[in-house]
Amino acid sequence: MFKDRVAIVTGSSSGIGRVIALELAKQGAKLLLISNESIRILEALEEVREFSPESQAYEADVTSFPCLEEGIKLVLKDFGRIDILVNNAGITRDGLLMRMKDEDWSRVIEVNLTSIFKLTRLAIKPMMKARYGRIVNIASVVGSTGNPGQVNYVASKAGLVGFTKALALEVASRNITANCVAPGFIHSKMTETLNPKASEAILSKIPMGKMGSQEDVASAVAFLASEQASYITGETLHVNGGMYMS
Repeated sequence: MFKDRVAIVTGSSSGIGRVIALELAKQGAKLLLISNESIRILEALEEVREFSPESQAYEADVTSFPCLEEGIKLVLKDFGRIDILVNNAGITRDGLLMRMKDEDWSRVIEVNLTSIFKLTRLAIKPMMKARYGRIVNIASVVGSTGNPGQVNYVASKAGLVGFTKALALEVASRNITANCVAPGFIHSKMTETLNPKASEAILSKIPMGKMGSQEDVASAVAFLASEQASYITGETLHVNGGMYMS
């Protein structure tokens, strides 16, 4: 599906980002993996290269503009183009608003929202010249529902949805789409450690009665990055088992 396409995936050394990168590689894309986890990103690259031998990894802090500039220069030097950008990198620093430190607010907004603005601004230039591009931003169900103890994270993800809609309007005439995928509760190392009572409470909120898989999210991303989704832009695809329906 993605033969000769070039994709950038941030936060691709572990979790959902790693599975997204692997799915795009399986479908023929050449990738630049971006992460600040030096060992894990090399492990992820090894997996990806089984399907996409030309793929590369770049260790970088997504909040550093010079690092992002170097990453874009690298992918253009090695591949000559950018077709797909998946903004997946994100963090949490949870706490109730009345106790939240300024730095916990600022850091989450910086990583989850400002870095996406900066990287997308860089990546959009070659896309505009080529008159082609697919931008997929990883949001969250809590950006639509809210969640106590996560005002910083929720604000960043709700802001990302608004950012994506505005961007979609700006670049649609150049055959570039911009969409979000908003995961709900997804199986991860963190959810595996939940006690039975906590797991039961979560599942009670999900009509399908189960958590999603990282592959469910990756499949949604691959669809929005594909030709089959060429007439879809400015949308948020919720992957949450019915927990939230917009």
